Amino acid sequence: MFSYDISIVIPVYNAATVLPETIESLIKQNYRFENIQILLIDDGSSDNSGELCIEYANNYTNIEYFYKENSGVSDTRNRGIELASGEYILFRRL
Repeated sequence: MFSYDISIVIPVYNAATVLPETIESLIKQNYRFENIQILLIDDGSSDNSGELCIEYANNYTNIEYFYKENSGVSDTRNRGIELASGEYILFRRL
């Protein structure tokens, strides 16, 4: 039923300065990385956050990028919940 053990939803809005450090910390953590789904949900960023997200999504099969028009963090988290396929869902704040 579930593809991953854990889905981590990361709402992204103009976070280019902290995004690489955040994603790298998840990649390097101790749990089996292949069992983690990372959902980068871009809430209409106007900086280069989207390009960074796409770069990570292109390099890792379990990192996924989605863009949506700006509607706030709650709506962005809800979109992440809809897309999550992990048994557990976590949220990561930037």
